[in-house]
Amino acid sequence: MAGSAASLRGGPRDEDESAAEAMEQRLTGHYTGQHGTEAHEDAADAPPDASRPEELRLLEALLFAASEPLDDKTLGRHLPAGTDVRVALKRLQVEYAPRGVNLVKIGNRWTFRTANDLAWLLTHKAVEPRKLSRAAVETLAIIAYHQPVTRAEIEEVRGVSTAKGTLDVLLETGWVRPRGRRKAPGRPLTYGTTPEFLSHFGLEALGDLPGLDDLRGSGLFDGTLPADFSVPEPSDDPALRADEDPLEPGDLDLVMAPRVEEDDGGDPQGGGEAG
Repeated sequence: MAGSAASLRGGPRDEDESAAEAMEQRLTGHYTGQHGTEAHEDAADAPPDASRPEELRLLEALLFAASEPLDDKTLGRHLPAGTDVRVALKRLQVEYAPRGVNLVKIGNRWTFRTANDLAWLLTHKAVEPRKLSRAAVETLAIIAYHQPVTRAEIEEVRGVSTAKGTLDVLLETGWVRPRGRRKAPGRPLTYGTTPEFLSHFGLEALGDLPGLDDLRGSGLFDGTLPADFSVPEPSDDPALRADEDPLEPGDLDLVMAPRVEEDDGGDPQGGGEAG
């Protein structure tokens, strides 16, 4: 797994409001200059498609103008009363399926993305991301499948000690977040994935992660597995579990530590986890 590091962002509501404000500013702007005026007049002369519902055109405009993926509620506020937003989105998704740009659902939000089979057209513009260490990849996979999970539980699955720097790298990417604190001695932090994790790996939900049959089909399991071996089924429910307490003030500041370099063979020496 590889990706550009990203800082932790605000909540989904803040992102939706910011995206909606930027979207409205773009939609209410006016083109100026001779070329822009002519283009606007040409578009006005073109007859509208009477068979196509108006809400589809509105959804197109909203999604194209938005700087971030938008959820159903945010889109519904800008559509005519009585519009079934989900049905309209599904129809728009079908319309764009054979095109160079597809409408995709990421978590509970919608956005336009370049079709997967045309990704090669943009490769020359892509910035090569920094590769995650093997320890970070293993830790990310464990968090994704076993969340909510503590550092001690990660170490139990991996069979080796997990350095604080490994979790710091994943937190900086924005793919992992502290969820709460386990109701256990020491009250350790629990970790889970974020909507940015789903977006980066092209997943609609955590249930789309490969299961045991998928992993076998890809050749990752080429030997005989124990009879009781299974792949966990992760949950998308963001609510705290019965054995979790909410985060306390200052917990987000405590989880970050100075970067410690890792080698490809495993975790660096030293370092401990706050909380």
